[in-house]
Amino acid sequence: MGSERRERMKALGARLRRLRADAGLTGAVLAQRAGVGQPTVSKVENGRMVPSADVLGRLSRALDLDDVSSREVHDLLIAVEAAADELHTDETSSDLASVGVVLDDVVRSARLIRSFQCVVLPAMLQSAEYARHVFDSAPNASPEAVGRAVAARVERQSLLYEPGRESVFVLTEGVLRTWPGSPALMLAQVDRLLAVESLSTVRLGVIPWRRPVPVMPRHGFTLCDRETAVVESFRGERVVDDVPQVAAYEDLFSRFEEAAVFGSEVRELLLQVMTDFRDLDTSTTR
Repeated sequence: MGSERRERMKALGARLRRLRADAGLTGAVLAQRAGVGQPTVSKVENGRMVPSADVLGRLSRALDLDDVSSREVHDLLIAVEAAADELHTDETSSDLASVGVVLDDVVRSARLIRSFQCVVLPAMLQSAEYARHVFDSAPNASPEAVGRAVAARVERQSLLYEPGRESVFVLTEGVLRTWPGSPALMLAQVDRLLAVESLSTVRLGVIPWRRPVPVMPRHGFTLCDRETAVVESFRGERVVDDVPQVAAYEDLFSRFEEAAVFGSEVRELLLQVMTDFRDLDTSTTR
């Protein structure tokens, strides 16, 4: 994240914190009045999360801001977004700059991560070579920009090992069989999944192709704690912090989770996928 954008986020957060203090409200009370999670208020005030226009409007109304103050915080949000646009003007890294920037910040501060994916592996489970193919597919991706993006993605994965965090991943079997590069790449990738699945801080589930999905999935998404959903697309991530929408994503995740296999069943499935890729690798090298 660019330093200018970071400073503008801090300025917006500091102003909202000052306005809350002037109103004599705690963060918890403000969150309740605005209909958002208390951690959302904390993250915004500490410059670690950019609120959507809807959330900023809710906070402004909950603070009973006058027109001048309401316009001030709105302009501060526009300044943050403008700084993000400036980052994206670099022709060699514009498309990569919008991938993972918001998700990185939200994930780092969350204690519970739940991710459902139906096409591409979750970012936190990708090997470096798999991630390289993901970023290589972005328009205008230079080798330097791809290298930086891969390094950032791999660095973020250290969160999987931190005590006190919980990560739950649910994939369709199609994710495991939608592969870039070579069978050898996927052999290494699935081997990494087996290693991650053994962690006490991680639960990995797969919906086998033999089972019907409870809902037809249209895209992947990641839930951070119980207050934010990050919806992933080709162009980047969109943060959803509207309480009813987040609740809807939580319900969807629960339904996908119920359809998945875990533990010994998922390990058996992963080993079968490895066998299939090993056979494919052998046939292509003959």
